[in-house]
Amino acid sequence: MSAGTELHANLTDAQVREISDDLGEPEWLLETRLEALEALEELEMPDVIRTPGRDWTNLHDLDFETLVDPLNWAENKDQEGPDDVEVLSWAEAVDEREALLKEEFGSIVDPQENYLTALSTALFSTGTVIYVPEGVDAEDVTIRTEMNSRSLFNYTLVVAEESSSVTILERQSTGTEGPARGDEDRYYSGIVEVDAGENSSVQYGSLQNLSADTYNFTTKRGRTDTYASIDWIEGNLGSKLTKTGTSTILEGDGSETKIVGAFFGHDDQHFDLDVKVWHRAEHTTADLVTRGVTDDVARSVYEGVQDVGSDAWDTSSYQRENTLMLSDESEADASPKLIINNHDTEASHSATVGQIDEEDLLYMTSRGISPRAARNMLVEGFFVPVLEEIAVEEFREDVEELVAARLRE
Repeated sequence: MSAGTELHANLTDAQVREISDDLGEPEWLLETRLEALEALEELEMPDVIRTPGRDWTNLHDLDFETLVDPLNWAENKDQEGPDDVEVLSWAEAVDEREALLKEEFGSIVDPQENYLTALSTALFSTGTVIYVPEGVDAEDVTIRTEMNSRSLFNYTLVVAEESSSVTILERQSTGTEGPARGDEDRYYSGIVEVDAGENSSVQYGSLQNLSADTYNFTTKRGRTDTYASIDWIEGNLGSKLTKTGTSTILEGDGSETKIVGAFFGHDDQHFDLDVKVWHRAEHTTADLVTRGVTDDVARSVYEGVQDVGSDAWDTSSYQRENTLMLSDESEADASPKLIINNHDTEASHSATVGQIDEEDLLYMTSRGISPRAARNMLVEGFFVPVLEEIAVEEFREDVEELVAARLRE
């Protein structure tokens, strides 16, 4: 196990059994949890970018002794969707859709992929299962999770059957109940698996605005069948430290994915954003677009990987990441990568890091606009290209409002 990470005494078989029993889970699911708990002793933390003598993100200082309180979890959760889509709580899904869970759970994100996925698998106590039947076109599926405890472990499964479509908007925030903000650190963990069937379309938007005393770990991964598409939309504005991975495995011929991200860090926030696409079939397409801002002493780390397999003929894969730094003390690092094992590929990647153009600022202030207003207008304009990529109007408006609120602080 990684140095600095300890499996402390209050993580026990008995607690995992109590969580599973409270949810009415079958024996096979309990065994999956217990195996994940046992594996913690050997598993490493998620990969981070390393240069000689330095990890760009330090995950080894998380104090699980105080962050993780498995049984004393509390939340307010809304799960809504149209009548022709099943939107089930985890307990409901266990009762009504066990066969589906047995087939899909852990099939895309390996429960023992790393220390934090195993921890989440062992301890998750809340979740949502979204099942979209064949041929159904569904919009307005919403999940609102308000965290009201020291730690919260959340799991989401989306299964879209053949020729179906669904748009999902997930929000994570911190409520006013539970520990007083700032009194102690918190930990939020979320795993999302999306299985997109043949000719299906899934849009999954996630907007994270957790409190500034929260460590946040999320893994979202999708798998596409033939001619299927998965679009991810990621908005990150809250938390103390966020380590998130968003990725798609393009397994079906003619399938495609888009991953759109926006983030805004201030104070001493740290965002580590990992974006990946695996091209594993013919005629697949990917477009990865991320824009973010850092202010004060905030830090961002971005890694984007486009992996083209040897059988992925006629691949198109594009990646763009841009970060705007508003202060001299903020930091931003980007590491875009291409891994190409098929010559029949059209691919590109780019990343830029810079500050506000002083000429633009001077022009605007010379026209009577105050320096602060000019800066805010330039920041809002900086986000426009990524906001234009967001097809879900409600999500786009939420991000715009949160960015505007951040600029007013």
